Amino acid sequence: MHRRAALILLALAVFFAALSPLTRWYAFPRLAKIPADQYQDMVLVAKDATLLDYGTMTEREVPEVTIVQTLKGNVEASEKIERTTDRDVVVWDGLSYVQGPDGEMVSKIPERYIFDAHTQEPVHARGEMVDGDPVRREGLEFKWPFLTEPRDYAYFDAQARITAPIHYKGTRDFRGVEVYYFEQTIPWTEVPFPRTMPVEGITRETVAKTGTTRWYTTVRKFWVEPVTGAPVYGEEIHKEELRGGTLLGDREKVTAFAGHVKMREDYIDHTVDLVSSQRVVVLLMTSYLPWGFLGLGVLLLALALCVEARGRAADGPGTGEAVTSEPVTA
Repeated sequence: MHRRAALILLALAVFFAALSPLTRWYAFPRLAKIPADQYQDMVLVAKDATLLDYGTMTEREVPEVTIVQTLKGNVEASEKIERTTDRDVVVWDGLSYVQGPDGEMVSKIPERYIFDAHTQEPVHARGEMVDGDPVRREGLEFKWPFLTEPRDYAYFDAQARITAPIHYKGTRDFRGVEVYYFEQTIPWTEVPFPRTMPVEGITRETVAKTGTTRWYTTVRKFWVEPVTGAPVYGEEIHKEELRGGTLLGDREKVTAFAGHVKMREDYIDHTVDLVSSQRVVVLLMTSYLPWGFLGLGVLLLALALCVEARGRAADGPGTGEAVTSEPVTA
């Protein structure tokens, strides 16, 4: 009876010990994924900003510029791409919509971002674009991978259509959440005009004929929760200029936009709460369950050995000794 109980406990110990690495290295990559139908939005503001009046081509100071960013999962497009790849793919159709203090549109830039649901690595497929221009992304955009490491990453800049390093600058506390702080600087770079301009009749093509070019620089900052890889906060010190050409008359350049863009306060609270809850789910698969199963396996092994030892003791000290007999005499 004791031996049977010990064998059952030993089998359970082996089962839970094997389940520990399987949870971490097999289940986690297959279960921790960005949902294909995810929708999210974010509102950012730049207070006391500089904005170009395209009607008069003069700079003006405005109390606030608002940027609304939306990311909408395109399930149909992701399923179509998955049929030609051996990966779980997410397709995000994004839109960055900028409006001035009067509510009028300043610019709107659509994007299609295609990436691996678990690793967040770009997946190159037809339809990958920024503002209608085909692109081939390298590096991250919008989100870091699960279990982000304290190191530099490659990050795609949608304005310049280039990939550049985003540097790890240390671990910080952000509203009670431990985060990694990353920073990227894009130097002055010539970038395309938006396809949708704020003044009717002015297009990217008509501006190009004047010889005027658009230039851009930014310092991008992210506070990233490392377990989920989700940014809980972000800022940009963003500047744009128009340079040269007949559009500016005798001026060498004018500021099209300059401002310190920050996440709006209500969205910060919502993001921190959401990421904190998702963090528990990821830790369950990467830490709590694997270590718990391993600990339970060790405990069951110890219990099996204890039961086996008690069973041997209950059988008595004479068990297993050699039996002798006296010689028979005639």
